[in-house]
Amino acid sequence: MKVLIVGGGGREHAIAVSVRKSKRVSELYCVPGNAGIAKIAKTEPIKVSEFDKIADFAVEKGIDLVIVGPDDPLVGGITDVLTKRGLRVFGPNKAAAILEGSKAFSKDLMKKYNIPTAAYETFDNADEALKYLETAPVPIVLKADGLALGKGVLICNTREEAKAGVKELMLDKKFGSAGNKIVIEEFMTGREVSVLAFVDGKTVKPMSSAQDHKRAKDNDEGLNTGGMGNFSPSPFYTEEVDKFCKEHIYQATVDAMRAEGREFKGVIFFGLMLTEKGPKVLEYNARFGDPEAQVVLTRMKSDIIDVMEACIDGRLSETDVEFYDNAAVCVILASDGYPLSYEKGFKITGLEKFEGKDDYYCFHAGTCFDSDGNVITNGGRVLGITATDATLKGARAKAYEATSWVDFKNKYMRTDIGKAIE
Repeated sequence: MKVLIVGGGGREHAIAVSVRKSKRVSELYCVPGNAGIAKIAKTEPIKVSEFDKIADFAVEKGIDLVIVGPDDPLVGGITDVLTKRGLRVFGPNKAAAILEGSKAFSKDLMKKYNIPTAAYETFDNADEALKYLETAPVPIVLKADGLALGKGVLICNTREEAKAGVKELMLDKKFGSAGNKIVIEEFMTGREVSVLAFVDGKTVKPMSSAQDHKRAKDNDEGLNTGGMGNFSPSPFYTEEVDKFCKEHIYQATVDAMRAEGREFKGVIFFGLMLTEKGPKVLEYNARFGDPEAQVVLTRMKSDIIDVMEACIDGRLSETDVEFYDNAAVCVILASDGYPLSYEKGFKITGLEKFEGKDDYYCFHAGTCFDSDGNVITNGGRVLGITATDATLKGARAKAYEATSWVDFKNKYMRTDIGKAIE
């Protein structure tokens, strides 16, 4: 069969590698792709926002399955556009993707259906938000309602920080219209864990757990980023936690979306906080996380195409979703200065050292080719160096070993990804 992946980051590269493992796939395409994806798929320079062009391309190539990676096109309704053109699409429609598209919607959904989450208030007026902060307890969390590239969450330790955050989100419009409405919620403490789950509208099948590192610098200091590294599985995600989440969070969320007339098919990312009072939902995403996909999909044993088609057809309950009993660690190599300002266009060397190695992966996030065919940096997060091993400690050692194989000007990484597991 012919498969088309929409997107061009590390997540999409990880999906492409998994799709290539399927014996059912004869041709693989990606729009727009990147320099790494181009080695295993045919890429076309179509933007993820150009829905009609993507549809035309898919119809022209006779694509049997379209997999949508990023959040923006899903929230924008790409699945609806492609489906109307007769294409099979893995990814929620616009009505369901609101689960990620609006934090206010998702918080209200959790409140209505008694899904455990932090206490919160929603504001679309800056003055009212500032008034609320006069008496609200601190630390406190501010969230832009809309999509903000994974960066629209501010953890404020003081009232002054919180007031400045309201100005940043609602008045200065740092994240554009995403900050027209904000959610102000209680600050929760505990271990953060991410769980991705396949969903077919009724049935939910969780993948292996993972743990992200959002801050730019070691020891969780610095600004929030799209993710500086990840490991899977999380040793803090116990059988007891899993049992609770399956009953009170995962299935409850899928049932709630159905009850609201927003049947969800695709992947739900559950961002969890393991608090003293039990697991609570930090956030939902309506797609594979990044870099969660890099560590989870490298451990996936089942054929990803079989699972995705089962989600589309409502047959997930009949389909096995299995993972290897191993571990994976991903360390992001970024451009120094990320997530604020950074330079691009630097040649990357050493990529060939990953060829032929089954337990080492170099997922391209922000790369492209220059006029001479060299792979160069083209983003803040450049590469996701990932390794698998029998143990988390072993996978971490191998991932950091492999970070030295590649080099580019202004290369930057955290040195403590997964340190808590040692």
